[in-house]
Formats: sequence, C-alpha cells, structure tokens
Amino acid sequence: MATTTSNTLIKLPTVKSLTSLSTSEIYRRIEAGTFPAQIKLGVKAVAWLEHEVNDWISRAIEQGRTGSGAA
Repeated sequence: MATTTSNTLIKLPTVKSLTSLSTSEIYRRIEAGTFPAQIKLGVKAVAWLEHEVNDWISRAIEQGRTGSGAA
C-alpha cells in the first residue's frame, strides 16, 4: 500500500500557531537547519509544506518526552 503525502501549503501565521514559535525563532531554526525551510511562492510570498511542519512537531514532542534535547 503506497503512502501519499499531502502538498498542502501553509502560511506563517498558521506555522506560528501550530508550533508556538515566534517569527524570529522560526527563521533562526531554518538558518540552523533544525526547522523545515519555507518555499518561495513569489516576490513577497512564502509558505511551508504542512506535512513537514507536522513532522517537525512530532519529532519535537518525541524529543521533549524522552529528554533528548530541543527540536
């Protein structure tokens, strides 16, 4: 059985709401390579793949529960 991954795009306010991170913290983590990078949609428009953000959240929960450090 094949798994399908949704390519739903979400904007920054949704990413902030889902992760409880500030804008500056999201961009710091992208720069550090610890958060999914945004996709450029236009000159002043970016979005994130929802499934990548959800995967990051799942890893953060697991790491937080096992005490293995920050996401």
